[in-house]
Amino acid sequence: MLLNRRHPLGTLWREFNQVQDEFAKWFGQSVAAPASPVLNVWEDENAVFAEVDLPGIDPAKLEITVTEGNQLTVQGERVAPTISGVSWIHQERPFGKFTRVVELPTLVNAENVDAKYENGVLRLTLPKHEAAKPRKIIVKGE
Repeated sequence: MLLNRRHPLGTLWREFNQVQDEFAKWFGQSVAAPASPVLNVWEDENAVFAEVDLPGIDPAKLEITVTEGNQLTVQGERVAPTISGVSWIHQERPFGKFTRVVELPTLVNAENVDAKYENGVLRLTLPKHEAAKPRKIIVKGE
């Protein structure tokens, strides 16, 4: 049998969040989360990979740079929806300009970065710089 326990302050927190949203509406503030997208970064022996969730973003307006050999920057803007004659009830989708800067674990070859945007996800393949790849050293005998 699965027991479903509720947090004793759950109702209080829910009401507190509703009050906070109402105050934000009164003062014309956005109640949306920060505009920065979430991302994942991992590596194998040949490359570093990154995936950035960017639904609704025009890929032509994204700016992706690699500086200092290991610093990835993704910049863009999610335009706020313009819907007239409505009152927002709840608004969580972030909008506005964003910049994400991530220090990569190794030097990458910025000239050969591959960027693909598909189904709202930006996928980057950043080949490792030759200087960052391990080299086998042959030991010579006498």
